[in-house]
Amino acid sequence: MFEDRMAAGLQLAGQLAELPMTDPVVLALPRGGVPVALPIAQTLQAPLDLILIRKIGMPSNPELAAGALAEGSNPIFNGALLQATGMKPEDFAPQVAQAREENAARRLRYLQGHPPVELEGRTAVVVDDGIATGATFMAAHFWLKDRKPAKVILAVPVAPPEAVDELRPLVDTLVCLLSPSEFWAVGAHYRNFTQTSDAEVTAALAAAPQAGAGKERTWH
Repeated sequence: MFEDRMAAGLQLAGQLAELPMTDPVVLALPRGGVPVALPIAQTLQAPLDLILIRKIGMPSNPELAAGALAEGSNPIFNGALLQATGMKPEDFAPQVAQAREENAARRLRYLQGHPPVELEGRTAVVVDDGIATGATFMAAHFWLKDRKPAKVILAVPVAPPEAVDELRPLVDTLVCLLSPSEFWAVGAHYRNFTQTSDAEVTAALAAAPQAGAGKERTWH
């Protein structure tokens, strides 16, 4: 049980500081991943950026994720769900267009429109407040591949064992502090799991080291 997202991030930071990294960049999945990522970025003296991903809901049930769209990438769909419902990716054109607009709006709101930090040849440390199914990270995985980081580390406070097993082969290192066999929800493992506000995201990004912080430094 974690006190809150910041406390979970401090625990993760202690483990991540022991890992070899080259010119690390910390990438949070907003909004909940940002307060977890801030103490990690501060400990590693690495810039903090965002991976902006929006869920693509079923037209008949927007809460049911048919796929996800990462900023600047093509959408990733749940093939089994589409096959079961008889739908095709092109059927989601309105939802995909809306997701693109929302990702662009969030970059403007949180980062004043600054482009993503360059990742090629660097260690990308991807952080969220927990993983339930891994669907969001699957979209992040393809986004990352296009940006050619030297190494990808996925760091989360809590995730079910099956999600850990599914995602571990997709990254160079996976750090998960808690992986209970009886997993109900990410929030069940925090005493304080109130929703992270836009203001908190903006404040955390402002408090993080700036983009050149980790340059020319290799962790061994």
